[in-house]
Amino acid sequence: MPDSKQKSSRIFSWWGGSGRGSSGPRVRVFSFALLAICGLFTTACDRGDHPARIGSRAPEFTVSDGIQTVNLDKLRGHVVIVNFWATWCIPCIEEVPTLVDLQRRLPQVSVVAISSDEDAATYAKFLTDNRVDFVTVRDPSYRVPHMYGTIKIPESYVIDEKGILRRKFVSAQNWTSPEIVDYLSKL
Repeated sequence: MPDSKQKSSRIFSWWGGSGRGSSGPRVRVFSFALLAICGLFTTACDRGDHPARIGSRAPEFTVSDGIQTVNLDKLRGHVVIVNFWATWCIPCIEEVPTLVDLQRRLPQVSVVAISSDEDAATYAKFLTDNRVDFVTVRDPSYRVPHMYGTIKIPESYVIDEKGILRRKFVSAQNWTSPEIVDYLSKL
């Protein structure tokens, strides 16, 4: 029967170490995996749909790309969806048709899409090819998304008629789903 020192030695040996203070490959892999999982949970909390800013005034912005200028303050009195997207983002591309359809169904809701595209020609071609008829502007500096705390796209914010943030949507949405249309209609 092995004594406690031998048992401890076997455990360290299994983890890839040779004893006290050892940091073998299995310990390092386990530690890295644990840190990665903690990081994912922390990031997921940050991108939750109930951020701290909900219920407070939406950050004001004016953004211009030389073709289009958007001033959030001028949209006061309307429900506004601020959508952060890009033409290279597959989930963003998937949700664009539903944003186009939503704008047609609920013309009292202003859809404002802010693209992080750097290439103006690719961006313009995408808008033409996909018949995007809601307001969209390029912000390749990512200035406005940073004001809202957006790190990953797509991400959207609903702002009420008084300029108050009411909801945050993370990832692509079906903007014509009955739940979303009903929610927006009641604001």
